[in-house]
Amino acid sequence: MRIAIYIAMTVPFFLLSGAYISQYGFGLFPCEMCWWQRYPHFAALAFGITGFFMTQYRKAFAFLSAIALAVSGFIGGFHAGVEYSWWDGITPCAVTISGEGDFLESLMKAPLVRCDVAPWDLFGISLAGYNFLVSIAASVLIIFLTLKHKKR
Repeated sequence: MRIAIYIAMTVPFFLLSGAYISQYGFGLFPCEMCWWQRYPHFAALAFGITGFFMTQYRKAFAFLSAIALAVSGFIGGFHAGVEYSWWDGITPCAVTISGEGDFLESLMKAPLVRCDVAPWDLFGISLAGYNFLVSIAASVLIIFLTLKHKKR
């Protein structure tokens, strides 16, 4: 059971870390659907940490974390499908602006972020695609480990 809760804490932590490093370190600004994928990871991380400390409810929090990871994974799968032009997206393009200085100047200098174009890929798989693969795999593994666990 302990392994399931460690997975529930570490997977969303590293996926969120990678998202923020790619954003602030490499200038890969998130589109609206990228943000949608982050929110369930925050929930999964919170459930994992809570389950780590509340040992009597560890199994329940591991399940909640697995559900949150699956939600993020399915959003990532949908987003990857939009990037690969398998189907149309449901969001317009987005602009990320800073709250500093002149609003109009910030707006004009802000990068346009498109949801239907993958800003980066590795072996033909976008970041949204990797989120789908990793999140779904972690979710299935957590559920498997919690169902396999027997109370002593």
